[in-house]
Amino acid sequence: MTEPKTSENPERAAVPVRAAPLNLHEDRLLPSEPRTRGIARELYAAVRDRPIISPHGHVDPGMLLADEPFADPTSLLVQPDHYVTRMLHASGISLAELGVGRGPLPEDKARQAWRMLCGNWDLFRGTPMRYWFDSELGGIFGVTERPSAQNADRLYDQIAAKLAETAFRPRALLAQFGIEVLATTDDPSDGLLAHQAIAADPTFPTRVIPTFRPDRYLEPAGAGWVGDVDRLGRSAGTEVGDFTGYIAALEERRRFFIANGAVSADHSHFDLRTTPLEPSEAARIYSSARVGEATDAESTAFRRHMLLEMARMSCDDGLVMTVHPGVHRNHHPATFAAFGGDTGHDIPVATEYTNALQPLLERYGTHPNLHLVLFTVDADAFNREIAPLAGFYPSVYIGAPWWFLDNPTEIRSFQRSVSEIAGLSRLSGFIDDTRAFCSIPARHDMSRRLDAGFLAELVAEHRLDLDEAIDSLSDLVTAQPRKVFKL
Repeated sequence: MTEPKTSENPERAAVPVRAAPLNLHEDRLLPSEPRTRGIARELYAAVRDRPIISPHGHVDPGMLLADEPFADPTSLLVQPDHYVTRMLHASGISLAELGVGRGPLPEDKARQAWRMLCGNWDLFRGTPMRYWFDSELGGIFGVTERPSAQNADRLYDQIAAKLAETAFRPRALLAQFGIEVLATTDDPSDGLLAHQAIAADPTFPTRVIPTFRPDRYLEPAGAGWVGDVDRLGRSAGTEVGDFTGYIAALEERRRFFIANGAVSADHSHFDLRTTPLEPSEAARIYSSARVGEATDAESTAFRRHMLLEMARMSCDDGLVMTVHPGVHRNHHPATFAAFGGDTGHDIPVATEYTNALQPLLERYGTHPNLHLVLFTVDADAFNREIAPLAGFYPSVYIGAPWWFLDNPTEIRSFQRSVSEIAGLSRLSGFIDDTRAFCSIPARHDMSRRLDAGFLAELVAEHRLDLDEAIDSLSDLVTAQPRKVFKL
């Protein structure tokens, strides 16, 4: 474990150290060239206070419904944020000591985890996590000192005191953040009781909607697949002993989600191939998988066929289809065994789109009811494949840089290359995709500043007029995500 950094001289370490200020500069992330920066300031001011549209994320709706005070700074700002914990882990800090995969820690353990974060603050220099954290600490909690080993406990106490106030409970923060729509990610068998209760409350400040996430039900090779499918059947009131019943159960649960506000179905598989099977072959593999006799190759072929089936269902019922492929999940088996999934050890792989999606787009690419939003963690795929696809198929939209690409450098590269190939109208708008509740406004603010900077360059180069740039930025912030996600 890497201990928080302190002076090697114990006498010097005992002397109070004046904390460096936490500086939220008004021009952060805007262009450095003075004339362009002036244009960017004007553009950013036009959208700074626009409502947040968050059509894909992972906040727990039960937490929002309960509206209980957050337990402590660590459980709110550190434990759920695998962007943060993975970087600390890479420097030798144990995930166990950070409380990853656990609920709130006892106070002494929570404080110790917080000290590890503050004492290793330098690890985040130059990263988007530093930008988000500065915005959270300064913009939400009024912190004015840069975290360090020396002030860790003082900052912990300051934030903990804020969390005890009514103004810092989940619903109040939703209103403070200006979140108009917040989508969660939900299991198709979920009863959506929290969503129903939120929707029934006329005082709730935000439209909170579920998202249909069927990955585990489409992967026969996954552990517990048969039990998962049986549970799906029970929730749908449908017998799933054969392939026909299985398809009917998925369709019924999609209808249930739509009735409870869902606008999209999200898919995250290793690859994006959509190779069709004959109906009889799909039914045969399904029956084999039910008794544990499907081969790995058959299970993969079944999943690829089912992604095609998901597109057909989206054409029928109108759910937007978002896909997040190309991630080697749970790359470190020992970490997965100890802490579970989504704990920082998912690693990108190169991903192919053009040939993989051709069967799907041949059938449904011009269907008026299909919106297909393509995400990637393979940066080269944006201008090599995704933008050209979106530049032809009316169903295809380009998902915002996501996960490992959600940083200023990659976003700027994305803006310059993708918009020139497909145009701004083919973009999804920003997607925060986060479990870290308080980082939502920081992430959207980063996107707005970067988009303002990009459009300001086009104005400075006389490629756009200022009024066009303001209209385009306003569309990217609100109109485009509403259109793409049928909000």
